[in-house]
Amino acid sequence: MAPYRLRVLYLVPGHHLLPSAGPSRNALNLARGLSRFAEVTLAFRRILERPAEEPCPLLELDPACPLPDRPRDDAATRGIGALALCAYLRRLDAFAACHFAAFDLVLEKSWLFSGRLALRAQRQGALGVAVENFLPDPRRHGRGLLKRLRLALAARSMGHNLRRLPLVIAETETLKRALVARFGLAPERVAVVPLGIDRRLFRPRPKQEARAALGLAPAARILLYVGVLDRTHDLMPLFEALSALRGRLPEGLVLHLLGDGEREAHYRAYAAEHRLPVRFHGRVPHERVPLWIAAADLCLAPYDPAVFAGGELAYATMKIPEYLAVGRPVAAVASGRARELVRDGINGFLIPPTAAAWRRLLADFPPPARLEAMAAAAARTPLWDWEDTARAYLDACLKVRTPVGRS
Repeated sequence: MAPYRLRVLYLVPGHHLLPSAGPSRNALNLARGLSRFAEVTLAFRRILERPAEEPCPLLELDPACPLPDRPRDDAATRGIGALALCAYLRRLDAFAACHFAAFDLVLEKSWLFSGRLALRAQRQGALGVAVENFLPDPRRHGRGLLKRLRLALAARSMGHNLRRLPLVIAETETLKRALVARFGLAPERVAVVPLGIDRRLFRPRPKQEARAALGLAPAARILLYVGVLDRTHDLMPLFEALSALRGRLPEGLVLHLLGDGEREAHYRAYAAEHRLPVRFHGRVPHERVPLWIAAADLCLAPYDPAVFAGGELAYATMKIPEYLAVGRPVAAVASGRARELVRDGINGFLIPPTAAAWRRLLADFPPPARLEAMAAAAARTPLWDWEDTARAYLDACLKVRTPVGRS
């Protein structure tokens, strides 16, 4: 008789499925890793685009929700009105009543009302676990009285839910500390499990081969940013540094940006006005991203720590491990998870998120030999893959309770 395989439902209620978007990729990769050990079903609010490879069955939490005019790397519930939000919560409750009884373990990816569905799973006999990756600073995210009120009510609900769960998974130690401090969670009930990387894609490859494939100049000095152009990733200090050094930048230096977002128009206008060596590529297929990383001399992770609760980078950050896995040094903000991954002067640079810091780095841009040595060190950085992450998820869950399969 074959051993029993846990039935796992992984919920992503705060996002639509868009395979090129970070939240979707993380969920798909974790589902793929979990599928080695369990029967997994993955549910997003809506499916905007189906992935080329579906790691498990996919469900829609809110199939009646109108699709956005333009798929974006964005939270599905950002900007949703109060009445629409209440209606969505009712539809989530209906989904839970219809589906939860079929699963042993329900994982709920963090969103505005984190823990609501995991707590519902507990009441229906399954193990419900909240998976947290971000705790916003209400002072930065609450624009307008009504939005601040809504965020305050959501935070109160989130704290109520998380305190009643047997397990919360946080993606970084920094985030665990923030959750414990803000919501009064018992530290022993918060497990830290970092994200993995997809080593099928993110692996070292020769720089000049990558440049030839992309049509880039062999001698160029290439800076690369991959990600959303939003408030969390603040490129303005870098743009201001490029402007201040115009005419004195290293020969052939170009900044390539892969991604889109709410700040794209502002960045384009600033770059055009100040004649900056910046190239905007928009969203590119995920399978092409490792090639761009391999073509770079230095990859960038310009997070704004002030956006996060406590003023410290609490993201698990996917871009930094992916940069390192391809074997490229990283310039990152000296905060949170970045300090754990980037060894200053060895496999990258840790700098304050200021224009002055970027000016110093660009004015004294490392010579090719040093960058090559740092690239080799980057490739040696110990990193988890998604199977490591999946095993740690299940280990943490089974320590809390061994779910019993239901017939």
